[in-house]
Amino acid sequence: MKSRTVPMIAVTFVSAAMLAGCAGGPPAQDGSALSDGKVVIGILNDQSGVYRDLSGPNSRVAVELAIADYEAKYGDEAVATDIEIITSDHQNKPDVANTQAQQMYDRRGADIILDVPTSSAALAVAEVAAAKKRLFIDVGAATMELTGAACNPYTFHWAYNTEMLAKGASGVVDNGGESWVIIYPDYAFGQGMNASFTASIEGAGGTVLESIATPFPNDNFSTFITRAAAQNPDVIGIMAAGGDLINFVKQYNQAGMQDQAALAVGLMFITDINSLGVEEFQGTTFTDAWYWDYDEQNREFADRFLQLTDARPTFAHAGNYSAAFQYLEAIQRAGTDDADAVIAELEGAKLEDLFLRNGEVRSDHSVVHDSYVARVKPAADVAEAWDYEEIISTIPAEEAFSPVNSACTM
Repeated sequence: MKSRTVPMIAVTFVSAAMLAGCAGGPPAQDGSALSDGKVVIGILNDQSGVYRDLSGPNSRVAVELAIADYEAKYGDEAVATDIEIITSDHQNKPDVANTQAQQMYDRRGADIILDVPTSSAALAVAEVAAAKKRLFIDVGAATMELTGAACNPYTFHWAYNTEMLAKGASGVVDNGGESWVIIYPDYAFGQGMNASFTASIEGAGGTVLESIATPFPNDNFSTFITRAAAQNPDVIGIMAAGGDLINFVKQYNQAGMQDQAALAVGLMFITDINSLGVEEFQGTTFTDAWYWDYDEQNREFADRFLQLTDARPTFAHAGNYSAAFQYLEAIQRAGTDDADAVIAELEGAKLEDLFLRNGEVRSDHSVVHDSYVARVKPAADVAEAWDYEEIISTIPAEEAFSPVNSACTM
């Protein structure tokens, strides 16, 4: 008996494009092809803190939609005949993430863990996955270490990384933003963002006057904004995300900094814009991994998501859909949920879905795909709720992601 409920509307609106792909697959085997008669998908993320809105409880909805689409595609031919979702809150703490991951794999029977925003937490889960020889597909974290020195055969990095996010910084330099101060949260994600953005800025001929580390999480940025302004930079780059980004931008604008320095945001989610208001972000340019209104396929998914959540999906939600759907597709091709067999199906695969455009799973388990340069619309141009972004250009997959990291040895 299935222990999760997939909303019926999810099946009703399955698109032909979404269900396209390899036909057929090994026939269902009454659960005998599965390690314990079912597939257990664990979602480990921030359920209550600064990253709750960008991922959080709604990532479960995205995974439920992926399961519905898998079941609609294969019907009686599905290998995964019983699929359960379990969730847990890692509180953005690596020690909690470590404990929760162990419990998910050992006590709750998870075959795979998805999501895990917060880079330090993701690195902790990757260690557990390697030790337990269970799959981990990270969607929410950005650290390059997941496919670098900390890579392992059981971990995949699905959605984005710090170097991808930094691609847009060179364009800011080219348009006159030559001198920067970077403000970043002092943990693995922020440290990686600082390093990636500094390299991109300096590579384009710009200068980083100072990099300022801040506590994580943090609700008071006033002293850091004052310190950055004292350098008289062309650009202040903020590398915080989620609730911390919202707090920073609010305080930045309250301090009247808009006329003193341009603001560059390292990582932006549509929920950030919705929370604070488009007026606070309008004109901000940033790198995005996915946008809900990019085309009809994305909008169709976003409409289904909206009916169930009263919100449009972030790229993290779309990435979790993609990771879950492609994991189930790999089980279908393998005829089993055995971790090593699924890994063999994923490695080197060229993948297309609503999130992955020109997607490919590389040897370092980085999943590359087209990405986008986006700009926040002026308030006057917003035609409907959540209509906040204009996609300026597409960054092809091979340009969006750096080459395979030589530090990764599996």
